[in-house]
Amino acid sequence: MLTIGNTTIEVVRGSVLDQDVDVIVNAANTMMRGGGGIDGVIHRAAGDGLLEELRRVAPKGSSTGEAIVTDGHNLKQQYIIHVAGPIYRNYDPDEAARLLAACYSNALQAAEECGLTSIGFCSISTGVYGYPLEEAAPVALVTTKKYFQDSDSTIQRVIFAMFTAREYEVFLQTSKVLF
Repeated sequence: MLTIGNTTIEVVRGSVLDQDVDVIVNAANTMMRGGGGIDGVIHRAAGDGLLEELRRVAPKGSSTGEAIVTDGHNLKQQYIIHVAGPIYRNYDPDEAARLLAACYSNALQAAEECGLTSIGFCSISTGVYGYPLEEAAPVALVTTKKYFQDSDSTIQRVIFAMFTAREYEVFLQTSKVLF
């Protein structure tokens, strides 16, 4: 766990859907219409209203790294921030890292603009998008740490909720090295 100013950043084992936060971040695709992995799980749990809202607010989808905010619908969280992470094989490593960092920083900025105080992240792009977990964890954690070092944020709590044991171990060990 790391505390920067009024903000605590921690890595936990579990589903992002189970976190007691104002907003969760969905690792979406650029079409913003649901999909596999956590994106599909979030869409199913939130209900049909989520897809209807996304059709209104993002009729043409989004670009990689762009943050789209919706209501939480049937979720216990008030909001969902949808970000499409990079498909790793489609970019050179530096560009992939830049785009992944944009996912995290844009999600934090969107939460801030909504006046939210807590946010839950899953591991963006490390599933079917093929981003190596050992490369993604430092990008996610350093970007988040830097965001709070560079701003006077209203966000008080950031949770990195890692669903699998491997995700959890990699993010936890990386946080111990970086924090």
